[in-house]
Amino acid sequence: MELINQLNWRYATKAMNGEKVAEDKVQNILEAARLAPTSSGLQPFEIIVVKNQEIKEKIKPVAWNQPVITDCSHLLVFAAWDTYTADRINYMFDLTNDIRGFKNEGWENYRQKLLSSYPQKDAEVNFNHAAKQAYIALGMAMVAAAELKVDSTPMEGFDPEAVDDILGLREKGLRSTMLLTLGYRNEDEDWLSSLVKVRKPMEDFVTVIE
Repeated sequence: MELINQLNWRYATKAMNGEKVAEDKVQNILEAARLAPTSSGLQPFEIIVVKNQEIKEKIKPVAWNQPVITDCSHLLVFAAWDTYTADRINYMFDLTNDIRGFKNEGWENYRQKLLSSYPQKDAEVNFNHAAKQAYIALGMAMVAAAELKVDSTPMEGFDPEAVDDILGLREKGLRSTMLLTLGYRNEDEDWLSSLVKVRKPMEDFVTVIE
């Protein structure tokens, strides 16, 4: 299976060479993330694509000074909704009805179920739920990048509040959850590039219940 070969090729790149990734490849990676499944189809997050080098320089100190932040071609910031609101829920349900061209009674009943549940929950609970959905899209983006032979680095090692301030995310009702750098590996500078990938053996990873 070619996908397995691509996943064996990819790794969390620690040094990139600054080469730019073609925009069509970036758009395909973003499209893979956009097509990711999410709970109730709400897509409760956005992706901020940072190409501006000055902004990357501002983010680097609050991301453990990791050089890959500034050496990458594109820095993707996955930002989850800070909470679920009636407006946000209704937007996605209305969008579904518009695109499909009809209303479904069961679907509308489900809308009311969510409206009577999510907005009443604690905002932090809602944010944590939304952030989990963003992680699914992160995985899809990484797989798409590997298929295109674009290196990527998923990162939780950063100060979310500082990144939120730099990008003005809180004003938009968003909170950063993780970063993903896109670019090309610098094998001369990356200590990890020549090491064999290590994962648990399948028998220690998977339990089959017949």
